[in-house]
Amino acid sequence: MSGHNKWSQIKHKKDITDAKKSKIFSKLVRFISVEARLSGGKDSPGLRSAIEKAKKVNMPKDIIEKAVKKASEPSAHMDNIAYETYGPGGTGIIIETLTDSKNRTAQDIKHILAKNGFALAGIGSVTWSFQKEITSEGLIWKPTTVIPLSDSDLELLDKLVDELEELDDVQDIYTNAE
Repeated sequence: MSGHNKWSQIKHKKDITDAKKSKIFSKLVRFISVEARLSGGKDSPGLRSAIEKAKKVNMPKDIIEKAVKKASEPSAHMDNIAYETYGPGGTGIIIETLTDSKNRTAQDIKHILAKNGFALAGIGSVTWSFQKEITSEGLIWKPTTVIPLSDSDLELLDKLVDELEELDDVQDIYTNAE
């Protein structure tokens, strides 16, 4: 009888948790890399903040050190890009990314948006309804206007956000949905 082996069950659960952990680690490695590049590999508040975030999710020290060392090399280059779109019910969505390939990331985001019936908006078309705030987590977008959504629109928004978060390059997603 297959499927009744205890090790098989443990292995499947471990695979799921490892996949989740790997996705979080890859996003944090990118974040650490950018902060290390900005500081030139030296200690800075941004780099410390990135390392603290990594330590909160129990990222091994050697992975953190590799990310800082690799980012300090002159050939490494990462771009922080924010994409704007309108989602279900007219909600504004800001997608912050961190990528080594602008074209690949833009195409991935466009594909997901098109699959769900949406498209990228122009620069500044969504950010007017948000303002940047400094918090303990860094700079975040806070909505200045909030839009109420129906249950069906809320389900569509959740589906869209989940698909966008699966991309490795996507760091944060902000909406002004109620």
